[in-house]
Amino acid sequence: MRTVLVLEDEPLIRRATAEILADAGHNVLQAQSGIEALACLNEHAVDVIVADINLPGKLTGLELGTLALLALPRLKLVVTSGGNAPDGSQMPPNSVFLAKPYRPHQICAAVEA
Repeated sequence: MRTVLVLEDEPLIRRATAEILADAGHNVLQAQSGIEALACLNEHAVDVIVADINLPGKLTGLELGTLALLALPRLKLVVTSGGNAPDGSQMPPNSVFLAKPYRPHQICAAVEA
């Protein structure tokens, strides 16, 4: 079991992803902005961040993930987007990209890899 932070501004996608991962046996935390995600990371030991790229506010999901990995290099980052995939040079180590819409088995495999 891993502790997964789902960072997604769309409530339906966030709740559905959290439910899929919880049903797969993971402990799931949820945040809708980069600021909320930073608070979660300060309060909880997180193993994996699932982050949408486009978020409200000053931090994108990719920026938040990159910052988190600088502080906690053991983290795994799953970057998601319904738009274009980030170019490989933008992706930090320990990260993978998953295009939306993704299927339950795809998000579980990305988190568990």
